[in-house]
Amino acid sequence: MLKFFSRIGRLKAERRKGWVQKLRVKDAESVADHSFRVALMSMVYSDLKGLDTARVMKIALLHDLPEALVGDSMPGELPRRAKLVKERAALARLLKGFSSQLRSEYKDLWEEYVKGSTPEADLVKQVDKLELILQAREYALRGYDADVANEFVESARSKIRDADLLEIL
Repeated sequence: MLKFFSRIGRLKAERRKGWVQKLRVKDAESVADHSFRVALMSMVYSDLKGLDTARVMKIALLHDLPEALVGDSMPGELPRRAKLVKERAALARLLKGFSSQLRSEYKDLWEEYVKGSTPEADLVKQVDKLELILQAREYALRGYDADVANEFVESARSKIRDADLLEIL
């Protein structure tokens, strides 16, 4: 477990690549920062919608876990299939010391997120995009290039379909 906890600690230092490379943010949020707000937002909306909030929380906390080993990437940087292969392998390495039951559960929850195959996973996917939009707007308000920040907003906006989440937009 210590090896796992140490490895996932890397998410605290892994800066979100798009903010660094495209928006030139010096103190860009980390993957852990992003995942924390995604988890809290997902928890609130899951409770409001009567979904399985424990499942939602697990999905939200696991959704970017492979980035502890492979780092963050920007859309289009890798072909989607190659990115998934890389992330699946990283997740398997991260979960190696877990019992087969727990390893299977976490892997299945991560796959559920990737596919958006349940209402819980779909909610987290949409909240993930909404969190990105909130962060882009916060950077714009801090004086970073609003046009570039808006590119992030526009790329994420089309992936949000939930009426409650759209209301925030």
